[in-house]
This record gives sequence, C-alpha cells and structure tokens, in this order.
Amino acid sequence: MIENDPEVETTEFADLIRGRRAALGLSLNQFEKRAIDPVTGTQVKSGWVYRLESGEPVIPPRRAQLRALREATGLPLDKLQDAAAAQFFGIERVWSESGEASALVRRTERLTQDQREQLLRLIDAFAPPGEGER
Repeated sequence: MIENDPEVETTEFADLIRGRRAALGLSLNQFEKRAIDPVTGTQVKSGWVYRLESGEPVIPPRRAQLRALREATGLPLDKLQDAAAAQFFGIERVWSESGEASALVRRTERLTQDQREQLLRLIDAFAPPGEGER
C-alpha cells in the first residue's frame, strides 16, 4: 500500500457512492432500503449517505456497512474498501488496470517466505527493479 499525502483530503468514497446512486437513479430513501448487510442486517441510513455525499463529517464505514453499500450499489466489496481506505485513512492500494496485480498480491500471501523470495527473483529476471525500488 502507498500512503497519500496526509495534507490532501480525498473524496474518493463519497464520489463513488454519489456517482453510483445517481447512475442507478435511486433517491436517498430508495438507496437506504437496498443498503442492508445480508450477514448482520446492518442498514446504512439515508442521513449518513446524505452527509457523506455532501462532504459533511461521517464515521468511516465498518465491514458490515461496506457490505450493505455493496448491496445498494452493486459494486465489488474490494472497490468500496479501497475507496473508503483512501478517503478516510489516506491509504491507496497499488493496482493495475487489469486487476492482475491485486490478484497476484493476494495469492503471494499464501506462499512461504522461501517461495516469495524465489518468486521475486523470477520477477527480477523478467523486469529488474527500477531506481528506488526494492
């Protein structure tokens, strides 16, 4: 993960929710009715969404709320998590257009330390590290 400049505030999550709600043509009340976590029953209230979209302070969403927002927006949970991490905590995930980089990272976490070192040597053979990497 790469940390953003803490002085620069983002609205990545708010923009994502606002844009998706508009694309779906949902009022705040309609959105609220859809925003229910299927695991816990947690519902994201329209007032919270309004404050988020308006730029007012809100408490960052927890996992159950993110799942509820997934239900309302139809967006992948990891996309919601990434946008929330960027907006609320200044954390930005390194990603690629194809999504392959994220998939590779998730898989490498299951490897042993020795296997990760072997993989890194293999990657270095194809694409040696640039200046400042490693």
